[in-house]
Amino acid sequence: MAGATFTPREMIARLVAFDTVSSNSNLALIDFVADYLDGHGIACRLFRDPSGDKANLYATLGPERPGGVVLSGHTDVVPVAGQDWRTDPFQLTEADGRLYGRGSCDMKGFIGAALALVPEFLARPLRTPVHLALSYDEELGCRGVPGMIAGIVEELPMPGLVIVGEPTEMTVANAHKGVYGFATEVTGLEGHSSMPERGASAILAAARIVGFLDDLAAELRQSGPRDAAFDPPWTTMNVGRIDGGTAVNIVPRTCRIAWEFRPIPAADPAAIRARVERFVADEVLPALRDAAPDAAIETRQTCLVEPLAPLAGSPAEALVLHLTGANRTGAVAFGTEAGLFQKAGIPAVVCGPGSIEQAHKPDEFVTVAQIDACVAFLRRLCDWVHADPAQRRR
Repeated sequence: MAGATFTPREMIARLVAFDTVSSNSNLALIDFVADYLDGHGIACRLFRDPSGDKANLYATLGPERPGGVVLSGHTDVVPVAGQDWRTDPFQLTEADGRLYGRGSCDMKGFIGAALALVPEFLARPLRTPVHLALSYDEELGCRGVPGMIAGIVEELPMPGLVIVGEPTEMTVANAHKGVYGFATEVTGLEGHSSMPERGASAILAAARIVGFLDDLAAELRQSGPRDAAFDPPWTTMNVGRIDGGTAVNIVPRTCRIAWEFRPIPAADPAAIRARVERFVADEVLPALRDAAPDAAIETRQTCLVEPLAPLAGSPAEALVLHLTGANRTGAVAFGTEAGLFQKAGIPAVVCGPGSIEQAHKPDEFVTVAQIDACVAFLRRLCDWVHADPAQRRR
């Protein structure tokens, strides 16, 4: 693939064609990108997961020295199973000014545009490095990127700022909510369904917990703290999955609930979790143990996505406002890897093509106009990193 070139649409199509649903390996896509960059003389560093089946990729265009701009995106996508797609989700389809395909919006559109412009970035000597950071398992709670961030901080010159290209319709977001995910395991006692009182139903106990989470969500919405920068402006909760039981005529012994909450900055995550734990300990577990002394309810944290908070004097915010021509920043309700970069001491903002309204849905798409806007933004960044630092504006 020596010196191969692609238009942004062609590169996006190549990336969409890789089935990188989070349950799958992303190595085929990573190998493709590494070969493509190698053809342009760019070496890549891979940070693999413990199994070796997935990897983050980090590459530097220009001098390997402190500073520079990281263009960050995740390579994994959410599942398509059970969704009613009108097109092949792993084949980019253009129609009516839209590019359809799983990940076209979230977030292979941004990655594809950035990769397609690599030859343009390399056409002139770069005065400031541009780094490409591609991660795995973002959709599972940003599980992949911490290893890459640790490698950057411990082994490589520290970048100056990060642009995470999640879909914001090319507006600049300097804040997002955190994500706190949990799995609650309920263990009761099996029994014959004709005598349910002699068993302890894990599903019924789990249902009480789900009901409490719903009540708590309503309380947070109605009377909890608010922040108008976010949409919605309150702390949200969601129960995403319930698994339990074996047959309709068996009192179920086990049930598992996957749930999360996304706090605004003014909320107290520890207090929210404590409310749930107190309800379980005081209300649900004693009733379960009346019929099954060995019954148990255990909750473990499965996901922690650090929030992104506005940073006074942020070079990331200043640069991206300059490149977009915007005069204000905003906040997004969804979580990204930006908060993790910021926690590691690398200023970050979120700015990328497409709308989050199209992400995770059947017939996911990004508009051609949004990709064009992203390409124009990246070309302005290209001019900026080639300019004499003394003559730059932000």
